[in-house]
Amino acid sequence: MGTHLITGAGSGIGAATAGLLAERGDELWLLARDTVRAAQLREQYPGSRTLVADLAAPDGLAAALQGQERPGRLDSLLHVAGVMEPGAVSDLAAGPWQETFAVNVLAPAELTRLLLPALRAAGGHVVFLNSGAGLHAPPGLVAYAASKFALKALAEALRAEEHRHGVRVTTVYPGEVDTPMQARLHDRLGLPYDPRTCIRPESVAAAVATALDLPRDGTLSDLMIRPGC
Repeated sequence: MGTHLITGAGSGIGAATAGLLAERGDELWLLARDTVRAAQLREQYPGSRTLVADLAAPDGLAAALQGQERPGRLDSLLHVAGVMEPGAVSDLAAGPWQETFAVNVLAPAELTRLLLPALRAAGGHVVFLNSGAGLHAPPGLVAYAASKFALKALAEALRAEEHRHGVRVTTVYPGEVDTPMQARLHDRLGLPYDPRTCIRPESVAAAVATALDLPRDGTLSDLMIRPGC
């Protein structure tokens, strides 16, 4: 059994990952933006425990978690939650940029900082769910892609800094995954959406589990997943 804290467990890749870990008997701590969402997650994953904090307000995470019970040892911290605001450089004002970076970069950095003592105690693992857009920036998704490039840098720096503490770091770069976010993106862009051409969330969850379960003599530092044939 392992102890895992997951963001974004309500749907998509986060839900698939939480479901996989719960099925094998691992202990789940799930981050929720408010108490209503926390109750929904506990119902969705019986036996799980929740923390309440808003990733859209990363400067308030420390205060939000103050006084809440959290694990003393943490085998993994899985950063799955994210937001996407389509738009070109010529279209996006400062607001969408700030909102995207708050959730996709600043919140993972701050949450990791706050939980590092528990991760170090367990020789734990930090997993960042990135995107193909974190390697090659497509037009029309500039803020999202820029945040994912920044998340890549965060992961690489963390991996180098925490190696001496026995903390492993993995970044996962999926292509198009059949998630509500993907469906909304296609709708916003006026593009046809066919789930059959996408990766299933369960396949990404299996890749995450593979990284977590790798023996301690190695680290899967970067995993790129593309739709199959």
